[in-house]
Amino acid sequence: MLMIDNILVSDEVLEARFICALDKCKGACCYEGDFGAPVTAEEKEIIEEIYPNVKAFLTPQSIAQIEKSGLYQYYREMKSWGTALMPDGACVFMTRDKNGIAACGIEQANKAGVSDFKKPISCHLYPIRVKENKQQGFVAVNYDQWDICKAACTLGEAQKMPLYQFVKDALIRKFGEDFYQQLDEAYQHMTKADR
Repeated sequence: MLMIDNILVSDEVLEARFICALDKCKGACCYEGDFGAPVTAEEKEIIEEIYPNVKAFLTPQSIAQIEKSGLYQYYREMKSWGTALMPDGACVFMTRDKNGIAACGIEQANKAGVSDFKKPISCHLYPIRVKENKQQGFVAVNYDQWDICKAACTLGEAQKMPLYQFVKDALIRKFGEDFYQQLDEAYQHMTKADR
């Protein structure tokens, strides 16, 4: 474990190798699992605000489901809010490209320039998951290993890409540049010691 300020980082975040292999998994993290993507209170407000612009990037089925069940819901097992799901378990914001690979309607709206919100930070960070313990006053940053990401682990290993570097932009978005620099320095020190 590594501690940076009040942020506890699991060793696996530095040691694991990872690069999303969308051609293999088809973006399964958007349609597999029991819960929607975790969203913060601030993100719930943002999603409500940008939804009229995001709507153009969603399927008619997604729009109908959102009108029926909402943009997000509270998941008791997860103890947090998350994006709403389609009846088949896919995120309501999921679309597919011409190759059948899952894409995010929120992110597509961002890329098209109609929204300045990229996507929920939990999606941007994945496969890293962040748990905040407000009572204890610390944040835990962990690697969420899931069998749907085996191809990503294989590709990351082949290209020697550390997980924390793969999600660099998301880590900086969540914790800031200084945090990322300290994480990178810890990795450099760790790998130097292994030589």
